[in-house]
Amino acid sequence: MSFVTYEPQGAVAYLIINRPEALNALNSQVLADLDAALDAIDLDAVRCLIVRGAGEKSFVAGADIAQMKGLTKAEGESFGKQGNDVMRKLETLPIPTIAAVGGYALGGGCELAMSCDFRICSDTAVFGQPETGLGITPGFGGTQRLARLVGPGMAKQMVYTARNIKADEALRIGLVNAVYPLAELYTAAEKLASQIAANAPIAVRAAKKAINEGLDLPMDEAVVVEEKAFGSCFGTADQQEGMGAFLEKRKHEPFTNK
Repeated sequence: MSFVTYEPQGAVAYLIINRPEALNALNSQVLADLDAALDAIDLDAVRCLIVRGAGEKSFVAGADIAQMKGLTKAEGESFGKQGNDVMRKLETLPIPTIAAVGGYALGGGCELAMSCDFRICSDTAVFGQPETGLGITPGFGGTQRLARLVGPGMAKQMVYTARNIKADEALRIGLVNAVYPLAELYTAAEKLASQIAANAPIAVRAAKKAINEGLDLPMDEAVVVEEKAFGSCFGTADQQEGMGAFLEKRKHEPFTNK
């Protein structure tokens, strides 16, 4: 049985962590299933991916404490590497990704959400990195991505105190882009994904690559990354159609990823 469900719906697809009896907690099998599901995405057909949890209580409540409690130091490092490898694969997926967070996103769940391009959440969502209260550090990128998203001061406060935050605070500090009533969350995610999917896929993917690769570079090097991304779009059928439609004052034809 797979704990991850992949549901393509045309140009938009869902990746659903499906272990609701454990609040979608991440164990080794869930991570392996997630890794396999990411490999199975048809990148020629899918233009945006929505990541969510099954049920209404939890996005992902964290890594599986029952599995982690008995790990040795070496086994702990191995489990951390497995989680980091999967999160990095999601983070570097060529297509845009949206985390639709309904309910708990704690520890590994917060780290899974942060591996997506951006996050929207329900007004019932709760975020946190509770690991120091369990005697460990965040292990799937929490000490790294959180500081990049909300700043080192706020990240250190969340990690050191192990305090959870609600949706309104997550929005205030920039951890999420928007908050919706739970009943509207997935419709909102699909609307955002459809807006992204309607734009030229080559340009969207090049923009994602340029943003991600340029973030940690000095500006003089980062703009060179942008120049290459910019140039890569010229001569494509989508660029010709998009600009042609603009000049002819008409709606462009659907982009073809060519």
